[in-house]
Amino acid sequence: MLSRTIFLIGTRYGIARGQSHLVSFISRLSTAGLVIGVALLILVMSIMSGFEKELRENILGVMPQAMVYHRQAIEDPQALMAELKRHPRVLAATPFVQLQGLLSQQKRVAPVVIFGIDAKVEHTTSKLPTFLSPGTLEHLAGDKSAIVIGRGVAEKLNLNKDDSLSLILPTEGNTAPKVKVLKVLAILDTHTDVDNALALMDIESAAELSGHPGQVTGIRLKVDDLFAAPQIVRELMQNLPADYYGVSWMRTHGSVYQSIQMSKNMVSMLLFLIIAIAAFNLVSTLIMVVVDKQGDIAILRTMGASTYEIMAIFMVQGGLIGLIGTSIGLVLGILLSHWVTPMVQWIERTFGVQFLHSDVYPITYLPSELVIADVAKVVITALVISFFVTLYPAWRAARIQPADALRYE
Repeated sequence: MLSRTIFLIGTRYGIARGQSHLVSFISRLSTAGLVIGVALLILVMSIMSGFEKELRENILGVMPQAMVYHRQAIEDPQALMAELKRHPRVLAATPFVQLQGLLSQQKRVAPVVIFGIDAKVEHTTSKLPTFLSPGTLEHLAGDKSAIVIGRGVAEKLNLNKDDSLSLILPTEGNTAPKVKVLKVLAILDTHTDVDNALALMDIESAAELSGHPGQVTGIRLKVDDLFAAPQIVRELMQNLPADYYGVSWMRTHGSVYQSIQMSKNMVSMLLFLIIAIAAFNLVSTLIMVVVDKQGDIAILRTMGASTYEIMAIFMVQGGLIGLIGTSIGLVLGILLSHWVTPMVQWIERTFGVQFLHSDVYPITYLPSELVIADVAKVVITALVISFFVTLYPAWRAARIQPADALRYE
């Protein structure tokens, strides 16, 4: 019964309208600070998680997770793939031919990395088929003059589907470079920086251009754990001759992932400080409530309320403000995280602007992924901080002596 009375009194102090205007204003300000801090932190962490997801699923879905190369060329890729797939953590393996050259159309030139792929098995290690129209890869395999180019390359060269272009490949020595006329079969649009320098050809056509017909440059691997890829590559290299070497995604795109993680940690720390500052506003609120309610506190003490009970009343009040602010911020943060991507896309379409460019950022749109663990971390942190900052004002209230407080009433 006593604990219920303490809760009711603390709740009344927390939501009563009879407080002074200054106390009410500071109380609302503390609540608003918590709402903004919690909502922004949830939103920013969801955006950072979205960037991480795009890197993991889209960029690394198109670019290899791990690759095994030979210093010259691989003559028997099937035997090598069978050996690599014996490793328990290698899920799939596909051959590829890699070329570096220039695409030219009229007076415009763009550097590209060309991957010659086997359309029949490419889906086992890559998400490329999901970004292209059905049947595109099969058509690529049957047309030696066909090429698929990234959206960024197409924009640089002002190319569209079915347009012709020239592929220029360097050669060894002082001989003239190889030039081949190709036709744009499709334009690859992954909404990532991959589109700025990627082109696809049939593996046999690419092998002929490389100077090693019937041979491949390397083997692309899909592993069971992205973050174990460097270790898996090292284990594979131990069982292969010295002419082979391996590369994981951590070497090609690891800097992007590390930048995302560092940005996520830094922004999270700054926004946690915002939550802490908003929570510490509760100290000012509760101290002013203590001053405003000295007479009520004195009456409660004369009625037999203990030091613990007085402290509990003000801790309930501070906890109520923290709970309300955190709850509203939680709902607002979840709604913003859910709508931020379509809202930004609508703004870009309406005003003809683009906030993210693939030559600066790894993707061309603002992603968002709400991770329950991140949301729980934000909410628990806000509630814990709100609880602990109530201790000092509650202690101050418990020290008020009835005779001193009632002397001036």
